Formats: sequence, structure tokens, C-alpha cells
Amino acid sequence: MNRTDILNALRSGTNKFDVVVVGGGITGAGVAREAAGSGLRTLLVEQKDFSWGTSSRSSKMVHGGLRYLGSGHYGLTRDAVRERERLMAEAPGLIEPLRFIMPHFKGQFPGPRLFQTLLRVYDFIARNRSRHFLTPAESMLWVPGLTGEKLAGASGFTDAVTDDSRLVLRLIAEARRDGAMCLNYTRAGEIKRSNGDVSGLLIQAEENDTPIEVFAPLVINATGAWADRLQSSKTSEDTMHIRPLRGSHLVLPWSSLPVSCSVSLFHPEDGRPVFAFPWLGTTVLGTTDIDHEGNLDQEPVISEPETAYLLEIASRLFPGSPITRSDILSTWAGVRPVVTDGTGKAPSKENREHALRVDRGLVSIAGGKLTTFRVIAREALVQGLGEDASKVLRPASKPVFQGTDHPSRPATISHQCWQRLQGFYGPELDQLLASGPLEPVTPNRASNLLWAELCWACRREDVQHLDDLLLRRTRLGMVLPNAGEALLPQIRNHCQPLLGWADQRWEEEQARYLSIYHNAYSLPPQEASDAS
Repeated sequence: MNRTDILNALRSGTNKFDVVVVGGGITGAGVAREAAGSGLRTLLVEQKDFSWGTSSRSSKMVHGGLRYLGSGHYGLTRDAVRERERLMAEAPGLIEPLRFIMPHFKGQFPGPRLFQTLLRVYDFIARNRSRHFLTPAESMLWVPGLTGEKLAGASGFTDAVTDDSRLVLRLIAEARRDGAMCLNYTRAGEIKRSNGDVSGLLIQAEENDTPIEVFAPLVINATGAWADRLQSSKTSEDTMHIRPLRGSHLVLPWSSLPVSCSVSLFHPEDGRPVFAFPWLGTTVLGTTDIDHEGNLDQEPVISEPETAYLLEIASRLFPGSPITRSDILSTWAGVRPVVTDGTGKAPSKENREHALRVDRGLVSIAGGKLTTFRVIAREALVQGLGEDASKVLRPASKPVFQGTDHPSRPATISHQCWQRLQGFYGPELDQLLASGPLEPVTPNRASNLLWAELCWACRREDVQHLDDLLLRRTRLGMVLPNAGEALLPQIRNHCQPLLGWADQRWEEEQARYLSIYHNAYSLPPQEASDAS
């Protein structure tokens, strides 16, 4: 069923569910996948696009979090490391191993001995040794251009990286195959109750002013930074307190900062780890960790201090590769929904554990890590289903992603691209191959995106706006100069007929997309004017 079919079905009476999930980020998609996979009648609604919020703007890391282990959060690290291993095994091409190098400098905390001790525990949890120590000379071979001043060596270990938005879309595709109805650009409104218990809620599609009532005894509020809006209790002891924290990133041409692994350094300003890592043929530099004061319904934007913060660490790590604002291809900023106790901690000291609140059929979730989405989803469903959970939920050992026999690799597609396609699209890969040309969109770039992928997204992945296609279904707007504006005529030729947009609609969508890019995915205007 496409989006129109689902909305028509809801209006005509197919509106009774076992669970309604509000929020189409990684947590909501994970809940929908576990619920539908367990045979529950499931509806997911997202007020903007799937993964529009935090889940398309993360640091792309699927990791256990050595920082959290060092802070004593063993349980969080244990769950994350085990989930990382599971995800890499289930979805290669979507979740890929990435080598991390942590340089050590004389007089800097933590030293090599302490860090190697942390890595030993990390490997023990994973039951897989990946750590090793590099001499200063070996460190320079692994990371060409790395500063040699006071370099005492480096620690190497393996974590994983993903395209977070594609991970969300893959989970939604899995949920749909098990019967879930999933709608983007559909806002959740009033929660309905009967004798105090949840009985359903009102939803409203972006393109229609008439709300639709749906019925369900269980609503999972997986809206992250927006979780406060659906919580019914306003008393301080019953309501989760969300502290929105912004993390921002710079995207650079790989030639400006060529790294083949993730390189990290503790920032001298606040001691936070900052990473430079390869992503889709570019190099990403991030992240920051500051309070976000902006309107949550608007695109978050990197600030001047954050830009300077990231450029400073780049100059310290790679003094021979000076980076200026004019080198920056794009930026992204995401808001982390951290649950706080209100004691005034520094942002980087806040606990990253997730929290749940249960209110007679409304389960609200906030916090947590991208890596542990399945653990969080199952816990939310267990809390919501109560004593029936063990009878209803599928075993935790069941795979998150369905296995499939993939078709043979076409000769025109490289082995690396083929691995990625299998991870991104799973059982739908054979249909994707038939949906459009198998030529790369940008033949001379490393992102290896195929025209067929854009065609598939237009046909099957609920593209409602051009920014859905170029910022989340694909990342063309973030990895090409000037938002890929030079490529827009070709994209129009391929995609406008599939989307069914008239010329006026296409022009409006193109203007909207470029406005979003310039306002939220590039440097702020006052910085851009000084970037010569």
C-alpha cells in the first residue's frame, strides 16, 4: 500500500491497531519493526519525513561508546557493543566496520596505558580482539599528515559506521513487509482515553485538514526531543525532562582532509572526543555538544562557535592540511534528546542512558544511542504490553533484518557498490535493479549512488518533497558542491515523471530544497560571506 492507500484505508474504517508508534526516527522504526514482526497490528506516524530529526543527523557511528565505559556506564557499553556485533553480522553493507585511531600525545589524558586497558575491556565484551598499539612512526603511516609533535603513539580499534537515514528506511521496509502501516508527514494530535486508559489518538496528514481517529490500547511516544508534547502529566515527578543538546558536523572534500579511518583527538577546550572520518567519498569532522535553544520544529543549524571549534581541532590534528571555511561542502546539526535530572551538568557529562515513562497505555521514550535501538524498542513494548509481553513478542534472538537470496551482481556494478546495495535494500534489491538505469549518478566520485536508487526512492520510499530525496533517501545534497545544484536538471529528467509533479510543483520543490540547504546545511549567511 502506498501513502494514499493507507490514508484512504484509515478514513474508511481500517483504523484499529494493537499499537500506534509516534515518531519515525531510529527508535520509532525499531519499535514498529519489532511490533509488526511479532504479529501486532502496527501503525507508525511521523510529523515530518522519516528520520528527519536526530536520526538523519547523527555522527553515523554504530559503536559501544568507549567514553561511556570510561565514565563507568558498563551496562550501556555492554548492550551497545553486543548490538554492534549483531548488526554488522546481519546487515553488512549497511553497518560496516570502521577502523578507529586514537593518537596519544605526551602529557595528555588518557595515556596509552589507560586507553589500552579500556580497549581490553571493550574487546572482552565483544568477544573479539581488535585493539592494537601503534608506535609514532606506525601512527604516521596509518594517518598521513597527522601531527608528530609530542606524539607518543596511537591506539587502534574497530567500531562501525552506517548511513543512519538508510538504516531507518530499512527498518521501516522490514516492518511493512510484516504488515505495518507507516506514514510520514502525518502529525499525531490528541491522545484519546477511556476511563484514564489510552484508547487511541487523532492524526492529521500534511496535505489534509481533516484529522483521522485511530484506535489502539497502546501508543509508543518515540518522538525523541519532542517527547514532552505527548506526555499527559505535567507534574515534575512524573514527566521526563528532555535537555535538547546539539551536535554539529562539517563535511569536507576528501582531498582537503584525506583519512581512510576514523581519527580522534580530545578537544583542548572541553576534553570531548572529536572525530574525522571518511563518509561517502568525503571527510566528516564532528561533533559538538552544546545546549540547543532553537525551535525544535525548524532545521537545527551549526553556529559560528561550533564551526570554529571543529576547525581548531582539525588544525591541531593535521597542521599540514589547513582547512578553511571555503573548503566546507556542507554541514549538518542534530538535536540529541538527552534525559536530564536538572542538576546543571555540562552537556558532555549528561547520562546517555535511555529512559521510559509509562502512563496507562502511553509509553514515552527518550535518550539512548543509535546502536541500541532494538534493545530500547523491545523494552518499550515490554513495558506497554505488560504481562502479555512474553506471549506476544517474538524471541529476542530473531534477526532484525530478513535474509534473502540476492540476484547475481550485474557486471557494471562494483563489488563495493554491490555490498552497499545489499545492505541498504535487502529483499527489495532485485526490484530496485529493475527500477532505473544502473549507471552511477556521479561517475567520478566515490559515493557510487546509482540512478536506479533515485528512481526507486521516487516510486517506493514516500518522497513527498525534493529535500526528502536529496538529503535523506540519498545524500547528494550533502556530498556535492553547492547542494548538487548543477545536477538538478538531470535529476529532474529522471524523477519528475515518477513523482507525478507538474512543472510548477517541481520549481517550488527545487526552491524549497535549495532554501533548506542554504539555511541549515551550509554555513550561516554571515559566515558564508566571509569564506573567501
